[in-house]
Amino acid sequence: VISVPLSFFGGIGGASKIGLLVKGSNYLEAAGHTECVVMDKTGTLTKGVFKVEEVHTCGELSEDKLLRYAAYAEANSSHPISVSLREDFEEKSGEKVDKSQIGDVKEIAGHGVQAVIEGHTVLAGNAKLMKREQITYEEASAAGTVVHIAIDGKYEGYITIADQIKDDAAEAIRGLKARGIKTVMLTGDSRAGAESVGAKLGIDEIHAELLPENKVEEVEKLLASKSPKGKLMFVGDGINDAPVLARADVGAAMGGLGSDAAIEAADVVIMTDEPSKLLSLMDIARKTLGIAKQNVVFALAVKLIVLVLSAIGLVDMWAAVFADVGVSVIAILNAMRALKVE
Repeated sequence: VISVPLSFFGGIGGASKIGLLVKGSNYLEAAGHTECVVMDKTGTLTKGVFKVEEVHTCGELSEDKLLRYAAYAEANSSHPISVSLREDFEEKSGEKVDKSQIGDVKEIAGHGVQAVIEGHTVLAGNAKLMKREQITYEEASAAGTVVHIAIDGKYEGYITIADQIKDDAAEAIRGLKARGIKTVMLTGDSRAGAESVGAKLGIDEIHAELLPENKVEEVEKLLASKSPKGKLMFVGDGINDAPVLARADVGAAMGGLGSDAAIEAADVVIMTDEPSKLLSLMDIARKTLGIAKQNVVFALAVKLIVLVLSAIGLVDMWAAVFADVGVSVIAILNAMRALKVE
């Protein structure tokens, strides 16, 4: 009774010291048995700090005008891509986005946004949005996130936005592989951008251009392919990741960049937004499981030995006291080792 709970309390306490909020001992145990880690790209493996790289027009609009429509369409969104569009527009034009000019905003999950701006219906989003609205668009080969723009049903061009890989992302992937854990990336971004990031980091499996429901489908396939005792962990940060975080055996969310929905749905929150903290989580979980097993085996073994010796009259009351109180104290001291995180 003392051995197992105290070990997990120690493990959860040790994790909290380094910015890992674990919402229950069952999730810490599951993390110790993880054999596949599935990750989102934007905001999880990348910094989520976007910069506009290219504004490409295909119609009569100038680059400045195209950027203006994109910034206005995305004005009500808190997504890092939307923020980067607004900031770039405001920096280049010297004017603030006037939200009174925007009406009938409609967010289309996994696709983009639709808004009425100065009487024009503007669509801003990925290639799937263009296909959904049956608009002929131009393919972009750039390795980044591409925002396609259509106005009143006519394709006007695209904007390429680049993100930076987090400093410790490569270390996280290497560490997971060294621990025998499979790595998978699921993202709604373009295939070119996803494969570029995946190749730099050495991720085992990459799935791009996914809608939120597609992510759930891919996770279901991975859950079906893992071993009976193995666990699957999903790491994400966006509101679109909430269903997958809830479906995975262990859901981990980024606490700084992460949306409220993702943090609420997650079982573990990485407060520092560092993917390398996953390695610490795995190590703490495995260490905690080891300590719990040590305590159980030690306690039962000592009690069994004292029970047998007392039955044949070789030990007295003091041995019984040690087998009870003494073993409890030793188990508590051993469990406290889980608090120490290197």
